[in-house]
Amino acid sequence: MTRRLRILFLCTGNSCRSQMAEGWTRRLKGDRIEPFSAGIEKHGLNPLAVKAMAEVGIDIGGQVSKTVSDLPTLDFDYVVTVCDQAHESCPRFPGQVRVVHVGFDDPPRLAEGAKNEEEALAHYRRVRDEIGRLVATLPDSLAAKSPCRGEESYE
Repeated sequence: MTRRLRILFLCTGNSCRSQMAEGWTRRLKGDRIEPFSAGIEKHGLNPLAVKAMAEVGIDIGGQVSKTVSDLPTLDFDYVVTVCDQAHESCPRFPGQVRVVHVGFDDPPRLAEGAKNEEEALAHYRRVRDEIGRLVATLPDSLAAKSPCRGEESYE
C-alpha cells in the first residue's frame, strides 16, 4: 500500500476553518489523503463549526484544537493556509512541502452581529460548503497551483 498524501490545513486558531477542512478531507478523501489541522495558536473547537459540520453528517466534535508543535509529524506534502493571518505567519516546514494559500472568510467574525444562532449558522454553512467544494478537488487542484513563499497564491 502506498503512503497517503499528507495535507496540513493551517489557520489562526484551529477552531473552525482548518477543522472543517480536516473533517471534509477525512470524509471525502480519506482513502487518498491523510489530513491534519493546526493553528498558529489554540482557540478551542468552535461549537457552531461542529454543529454546521454535523448538519452534513460529518462529526468533528472529537477533534481538538492544536498548534503545529502538537502534531505527530511535520512530514507534509502540502500545507494549505486557509486564512490570511496563517498565510502571513506560516512557519517553515522541513523537506519538500508545498505551501499553498486558499483563503476563506472567518465565520466567527462574520457571525458577530448575528441576531440569533440560526443567522450565525448561515455564515458557518456557507464557508463549510466552500471548503467542501475545495476538498472535493484535492489533491489535483493543489498540484496545479503555484506554491507560496513569494510566488502567486490562489484564493
